[in-house]
Amino acid sequence: MTKQTRKQKKDKLSLRTLFEIFIVSTRLGFTSFGGPIAHLGYFHEEYIRRRKWMDEKSYADLVALAQFLPGPASSQVGIGIGVARGGVLGGIISFLGFTFPSVIALIMFAVILQGASIGEAGWIHGLKLVAVAIVAHAILGMAQNLTPDLQRKIIALCALVGTLLWQTIYAQISIILLSALIGYFIYKKQAIQENHASVHFPISKKLGVICLTLFFALLLLLPLLREATSIQWIAMFDRFYRAGSLVFGGGHVVLPLLEREFVATNWVSAEAFLAGYGATQAVPGPLFTFAAYLGAVINGWKGGFIATVAIFLPAFLLILGTLPFWDSLRHNAKVKGALMGVNAAVVGILIAAFYQPIWTSAIIEASDFVCAAILFSMLAYFKLPPWMIVIAGVLGGTLWSLL
Repeated sequence: MTKQTRKQKKDKLSLRTLFEIFIVSTRLGFTSFGGPIAHLGYFHEEYIRRRKWMDEKSYADLVALAQFLPGPASSQVGIGIGVARGGVLGGIISFLGFTFPSVIALIMFAVILQGASIGEAGWIHGLKLVAVAIVAHAILGMAQNLTPDLQRKIIALCALVGTLLWQTIYAQISIILLSALIGYFIYKKQAIQENHASVHFPISKKLGVICLTLFFALLLLLPLLREATSIQWIAMFDRFYRAGSLVFGGGHVVLPLLEREFVATNWVSAEAFLAGYGATQAVPGPLFTFAAYLGAVINGWKGGFIATVAIFLPAFLLILGTLPFWDSLRHNAKVKGALMGVNAAVVGILIAAFYQPIWTSAIIEASDFVCAAILFSMLAYFKLPPWMIVIAGVLGGTLWSLL
């Protein structure tokens, strides 16, 4: 085989891999309802259980990293999986596939559905029940692998209790840091043999440093540039970029920041803001795509595009900047113990999020529990793909609302 033939074969495999990433991530982008915790459940089912693109512990490590970083955790996990599968371009394609279905839908909402009341629709409630089934299935799988001993079960329980009873913006990051410290002291002297494949993130440390430098440079320079000019799109880019840079704890935390940046300053009316929030609950994908709606309200589809780029750019720069260092750190003997504590804490945090807001907003009466149990059985026992669970939930919720 000649060198040129080998190169052509490699290019063909790369294109096939990128196309596969695009198809799978786009399907998830059209079907992943229920918020960031549900998205992690969808990712776990599709990428880990079905396609084996990453082993369980590597996925848990990636989730733990995303919990450390500001920004939309589920989007960062999706980017990381895309990078592991197809390099930086794979990460970009994974992000586009997962994000742009909801971006396009919300820009359309901004144009034709402002002020529409969709929060009480039967199919919306059906999607909430789908989220219950998906997240429950993911938690059971992750708990089995990440909390096998009593010590890690206790860490997960404490993380659950702390997350539910100490609801501040610092709770999640504090719990993760404390769990890392506990895990380090408990497991640092144990020679634990972990039977999982090593996942390589094909990003150089030089590129990682560039991304992290660009993240902080934009965070510092954009406000100065906004003050020095009167260009509206620069001011809008700065507001969305800052919101995406300073959010820990998931998509819902970004709402008060966006409200302060755009409603309090009269860029967007309170009525339009609330209507857009309702629309965001009705579409799949990350909650950060609410920015696309706000941008479209401010300046049409171009504003929607600028807002989307601005609010997701910090997450993209941070995950690409940290992955090359994370890949080596997570295999360090001393870091492994800390990660074992962090991964156990992540299970507790997921269970807490499963209760509030997923369970409390979906399971109102006995019929809701019955529907959720049926959907869970379809996923866990009949092994049906998640997109079929979504369709069943939508149809069931719509039919039930008509009775």
